[in-house]
Amino acid sequence: MREVNFSHVDLNLLKLFDALIKERSVTRAGQKLGLSQPAASRGLGRLRRMLGDKLVIPTAQGLELTPRAAFLSEPVAKLLEEAKQIVAPSTFLPSEASGHMSIATTDHMTLLLMPKLLSKLAQSAPKLNLKISAPSGDNVKLVTKGEVDLAIGVYDKLPARFHQRSLYNEDFVCLVRRDHPVLAKHWDLECFIALSHISVIITGHGKNVVDEALEQLNLSRRIAVRLPHFLAAPMLVAESDMILSLPRRLAYRIAMSMPVEVLELPLEIESFSPSIIWSERRHNDPAHIWLRNLIIEISSKMN
Repeated sequence: MREVNFSHVDLNLLKLFDALIKERSVTRAGQKLGLSQPAASRGLGRLRRMLGDKLVIPTAQGLELTPRAAFLSEPVAKLLEEAKQIVAPSTFLPSEASGHMSIATTDHMTLLLMPKLLSKLAQSAPKLNLKISAPSGDNVKLVTKGEVDLAIGVYDKLPARFHQRSLYNEDFVCLVRRDHPVLAKHWDLECFIALSHISVIITGHGKNVVDEALEQLNLSRRIAVRLPHFLAAPMLVAESDMILSLPRRLAYRIAMSMPVEVLELPLEIESFSPSIIWSERRHNDPAHIWLRNLIIEISSKMN
């Protein structure tokens, strides 16, 4: 391996590299670091010479990463995060904290957890802002790239060097409008299948767990509407004869404010556990630990 003269390496350029990876724009990367466009362009030139690669290539859709840039993106992000931990205070004082913490999660987890979390932040860390990022699939990539501090969802398999903590156990129930004709009937699986259904698949692909359970019984249902949002679906239920299967805690939360009724799901489906996930590089961050513990505390008190 060729020996590197480390005294000639400008580590500040790695901050520009990380910003370029995330922004895919020299101008926006410079703005993020407080640099003018010419200064950012000069920095890119120095970065290319330092790493011996073009790193980014202009296209009609924006900057495209070279294979080497794509390979280096995660190690550089991790290096910068570890550098922050070296100079950061060893303790975290919520009352003095500023800036923002970012979480990627679904619309219904936002409804269930964020009101209490915001209340806690207002009391304990009034200058700390919360950002709920736009979801991207299961949000694992957002955590991997360091674009969010943590994600909340349901996960079976995670990349290496990821951490996970289950929050609570959950099962499914059904939601119908308050004056639905089915409420006057004997409620069973046959009645359930006969209705028109709304199916929610948050990631936009794959099968709904209800359909998987029905397939095991050689049964099927009519899905009248498919959508990726749990919070939009109850509004359709409230103004139609359709039925929706959804997590129990969410169903009862919605029933408090909308003209809908909760019915037990007449079908056996295995319970599931929402989790918080985070990467190894944030594991020992005092601020991150504080936020994780706050979310765990809130979830433990959910009915």
